[in-house]
Amino acid sequence: MNSLAKTYNTQNFTVLSISFEKANAEIRGKFAFFDEHVKQFVKEIHEKKLGDAFVVSTCNRTEIYTTSHNYIAIAEMYCKSVDVSLMDFMQFVNVMKNEEALYHLFRVSAGLESQILGDFEIIGQIKNAYHRFKKHKSFSNPYLERAINSAIQISKRIKNETALSNGAASVSYAAVHYILKTQKQISEKNILLLGTGEIGQNTVENLVKHVYQPKVKIANRSYEKAEKIAEKYSIPQIAFENFEEELKSTDILIVATGASHPIIHQKHFPNGKETLVIDLSIPNNVDKKVAESKAVQLVDVDELSKHIQETIEQRKKEIPKAEKIIKEMTKEFLAWERKRKFAPNIHQFKAALKHIEDHEMHNFHRKHRYVDIEDMELTEKLIQKITNRFAKYIIENPLRAEEVTKLMNEILVEQPKEEFNKKHQ
Repeated sequence: MNSLAKTYNTQNFTVLSISFEKANAEIRGKFAFFDEHVKQFVKEIHEKKLGDAFVVSTCNRTEIYTTSHNYIAIAEMYCKSVDVSLMDFMQFVNVMKNEEALYHLFRVSAGLESQILGDFEIIGQIKNAYHRFKKHKSFSNPYLERAINSAIQISKRIKNETALSNGAASVSYAAVHYILKTQKQISEKNILLLGTGEIGQNTVENLVKHVYQPKVKIANRSYEKAEKIAEKYSIPQIAFENFEEELKSTDILIVATGASHPIIHQKHFPNGKETLVIDLSIPNNVDKKVAESKAVQLVDVDELSKHIQETIEQRKKEIPKAEKIIKEMTKEFLAWERKRKFAPNIHQFKAALKHIEDHEMHNFHRKHRYVDIEDMELTEKLIQKITNRFAKYIIENPLRAEEVTKLMNEILVEQPKEEFNKKHQ
């Protein structure tokens, strides 16, 4: 096996996952990984020659995907980046390795591991996370590239071939669904959305789609980004630094910002005005203490997930179809990996056959002064056919791969050499 295969096979592929299954929103917030951490994290990994890793951090999960031979060292660097102890991290993390890790990546990408079953926002988040890490590296990782591309294909197939994503049940829709279910005369409510990232944009889209002429305003730290959303949906925009003044007349506040700490506090609700506050951020960007005011109702991601069970029950019926696609694509991926693993053996075998072909063609040409093109095409086909047979055998019998390769080398290379030397002594 060559050095590339040793570096990137599933023997080194590990996933370290902290998700809603073991950690609530508040705990998940402590382990959130932000863009400003990426550059230094990648730099340190490569300085210490620990292979490759990238981190996906969403409202439902934070996961480290790595091909490193030392995933504990990767975990230590991650903990240092987000300022948590390794002991705290290991208390909530699930560690998966090899084929189990690959299968987990595919299930996450398919929306099967999401807090809201079938939530396909996750595949976009995985792609974005991987590309953020990739731009800070000087080389690509063939294994991770193939794994991410396979995950994307799985997501597409499940969307097209199953009803797993039917019915709106994303976090952004869950927020709007909650508003529709609990608020009266919604068209008269003043709604303020803070944050126009992916979840914020989806929330605006759902508000416009499900509420008749909603009185919604948006604000974002990047004024230009919010301006595009405001123009697209024909809604007012306010400067982010003015949101505190706007809160005085706000009935429903939706927070979808990406800060590393709360930006909404008790002080923002001094007049006792009834306000519904929906926090879609992880970590929480709304201080839990705001709920101590009788006039403020606070709802977070975990609470929202409880309000869309009807859609989820329908989606559960599609799980077997989705899992069948994942198993099929996993099988294809592992077949690619095995073939890649034995590529040096296969290339060596084919090179030996080509050497014999060149030698015989040379002798034939020297004797007859010509070589028919059809003969050359035929030998090429035969070489490829024999090589395919050889490849199939060693892939299906991996424990004998080195033995068979060595034997073929002796037959096809060493013995012809000996015969040639004897003939020319």
